[in-house]
Amino acid sequence: MIRVCMTSDFFLEEADAWRGEAWELMRERSDVIFFLLTKRPQRVADCLPEDWGDGWENIFFNVTCENQRRTDERVPILLDLPFRHKGIMCAPFIGAVSLEKYLASGQIEQVVCGGENYDGARPCNFDWVKNLHAECAAHNVSFCFMETGTVFLKDGKRYRLLNKQIQSEMAFKSGMQYVGKPIKWKLTDHFGLPIPKADLYVPHYRDRCAQCGSRPICNGCSDCGKCGD
Repeated sequence: MIRVCMTSDFFLEEADAWRGEAWELMRERSDVIFFLLTKRPQRVADCLPEDWGDGWENIFFNVTCENQRRTDERVPILLDLPFRHKGIMCAPFIGAVSLEKYLASGQIEQVVCGGENYDGARPCNFDWVKNLHAECAAHNVSFCFMETGTVFLKDGKRYRLLNKQIQSEMAFKSGMQYVGKPIKWKLTDHFGLPIPKADLYVPHYRDRCAQCGSRPICNGCSDCGKCGD
């Protein structure tokens, strides 16, 4: 899986000039999953390729929902857009979010959340994480709590965690990960033929990955051997 424009936004206006070239690459590489994340779902319908139809199998489209206001603005648009795979990322998680009525649609395949870790980070409350986890579990949707963020509220206490690795480890130890209904990708080779299961990418993990909150959504290592030890 390749995450596209994670430090920007694939659907911002400044990308209009080169987005077509990016779509062409995604069309050609039907053996690779492309993860798209946006805060601008209202622009998406006008930015899709002419041959899009009801979506391509190798595109995983996600919207950012950092609080309930943004959730209620963006998720209805997400549900109306023609994508075969849809997800939600509550990151930075800066306010309580309920996805109950949206998960009931059956369209959402994954929810990811994580606290803010930039300068002046706003707090992430563990109660928000637990509520979101419960909603996802009730609808059998995979849920990943990837990191606490720098400022984390739990059981009435305020924690300041400056190290991202510790943020991730604390998220893992919270027990909030949930593996729901698997996403069924239908990847094809350059001839358009289905890729046999035996030939699909298999991630491998190291000892340091055992307590990482992001492991459920991580590509891991391909074990190519090029990096040595």
